[in-house]
Amino acid sequence: MRLTTKGRFAVTAMIDLGLRQNNGPVTLAAISQRQQISLSYLEQLFGKLRRHELVESTRGPGGGYTLGRKASEITVADIIVSVDEPIDATQCGGKENCQDDGTRCMTHDLWSSLNTRMVEFLDSVSLQKLVDDQLAKGVMVESTPQVKKAVFASPIVKPVRVNAPNSVFALGNAFSKS
Repeated sequence: MRLTTKGRFAVTAMIDLGLRQNNGPVTLAAISQRQQISLSYLEQLFGKLRRHELVESTRGPGGGYTLGRKASEITVADIIVSVDEPIDATQCGGKENCQDDGTRCMTHDLWSSLNTRMVEFLDSVSLQKLVDDQLAKGVMVESTPQVKKAVFASPIVKPVRVNAPNSVFALGNAFSKS
């Protein structure tokens, strides 16, 4: 099995979300900034996570994403499978007869057993454990969501003085004087 960036980024983003779940909805822009993951890539991943009910979205001002279930009920396997990441070390995609002649390859049982162990391991690790590990390492989580509010100063209105003629007649008079 090789875990691609899709699976790694999904787990990383879910840990970030799990760390901040008590502060209300978390924006993908904030996760993108903190974790250095492309915003458009996060949007794709969170679409899949939402379809698998691992996250819920809230629209509008103050909106963002929250966990769809308790962090203790979400496993790493859930996250990886939800973003279409295959957990398969075999070259045959789990088919029983993977050789051209219709038989199994010599190492099929070995890789199939590895698949089983990987799934068991990833299924045994909860998102809550990963969040707790980060907190134990001293990761600082802001106590309130960081909302940037735009501050606009009142525009200064100055009268405009135009030194140009305001009619065709005034234009003609301006040319006749010169």
